[in-house]
Amino acid sequence: MKLGCIGDDFTGSSDLANTLAKGGMRVTQYTGIPDTAAAADVEAGVIALKSRSIPVQEAVEQSLRALDWLKAQGCEQFFFKYCSTFDSTPEGNIGPVADALAEALGATRVIFCPAFPGTGRSIYQGHLFVNDTLLNESGMQNHPLTPMTDADLRRWLAQQTKHSVGHVAAPDVFAGAERIAEALERAHDAGHRHIIVDALRDEDLQAIGKAAAPLPLITGGSGVALGLPANYGCTPGNVAWTGQAGKAVILSGSCSIATRAQVARHGTRHPTREIDAAAVIEGRETAREIADWLMGQDGLPLAYSSANPEAVREIQARYGGTRAAEALEQCFAEIARLCVAAGATRVISAGGETSGAVVEGLGLTTLQIGPEIDPGVPALRASDTLVVALKSGNFGAEDFFEKADALLSGAS
Repeated sequence: MKLGCIGDDFTGSSDLANTLAKGGMRVTQYTGIPDTAAAADVEAGVIALKSRSIPVQEAVEQSLRALDWLKAQGCEQFFFKYCSTFDSTPEGNIGPVADALAEALGATRVIFCPAFPGTGRSIYQGHLFVNDTLLNESGMQNHPLTPMTDADLRRWLAQQTKHSVGHVAAPDVFAGAERIAEALERAHDAGHRHIIVDALRDEDLQAIGKAAAPLPLITGGSGVALGLPANYGCTPGNVAWTGQAGKAVILSGSCSIATRAQVARHGTRHPTREIDAAAVIEGRETAREIADWLMGQDGLPLAYSSANPEAVREIQARYGGTRAAEALEQCFAEIARLCVAAGATRVISAGGETSGAVVEGLGLTTLQIGPEIDPGVPALRASDTLVVALKSGNFGAEDFFEKADALLSGAS
């Protein structure tokens, strides 16, 4: 294994694995830290953790254990993957995990670059934009677990880390890999260990990847991994895929603007059922009822708890944020398990926490990377009889669910 990757959630990990596979690397995604060695032909291993919103110390400990396993596989370069919207709080978990990984690897110039132009995420003057809108005005300020209230990544990261935060500005990035490497050295000489790097185009990310070739640790969204496969002599190619016939179900727990639009569109064409969060928490609506409904529908049925920010705040105020989140995640995990046990062969999920619950509920351990459905979202094969798609809440076109099922089934 050449490149070892640690993702802080399941959808982001598959996003990264997708980028590396498209670049020509042989990639396997692992759910949690494996207890056996990787297959000999794996060039890039992606360990998917569910560490984005857990207590800081737990996130650090899990990430360091993942690092130890990847080092044991022979990796010499490592990638810490977080969301392209830098999902975190002033306490973490991006900063503390990056601090711990940097200390363990002796990394003194650590790139931070969540840019992903293919999904509208860019960094300019150290500020993160979603299309033409600052991050903190994009809807991410309403995220129920990691509300992003400041688009200046230098300020946001500085609250989370014990290290000084530097910046490589757009003019250096536009000038190419050599200038980026020089700018990283200047930032290091100025006393900065963690360095935000501007990026507005895929060409920028390719150049950053080239400049990062000698660095032991890189952090960012999947976009900055665009340039890494070439460092290992890999060339882009088509990703093989065989579709899976049978029954499909869709589960959506994301409350993002993008996912709510996808749910609304899907409801005009296919069976949909809204999951009542209060009823789930109080035990008045069960996973069995929802799973039976999904399996009893024709077409492409969707069960969702996705709601607007006001409704989410009301549920959190009434029951507490932790209780509400845990109840819904447990419900989604059980729905997925029951559906697959009843014969579902294709499962599509929307939302990082929801997808994590689905993966854990199904007991998936390794995922083989298939072709891309929409930017950042690949098809995944879990077994000979099960394929899945794990979508980050903010990703995908409005017709994502239909596109995902067409690719998973082999119809497209």
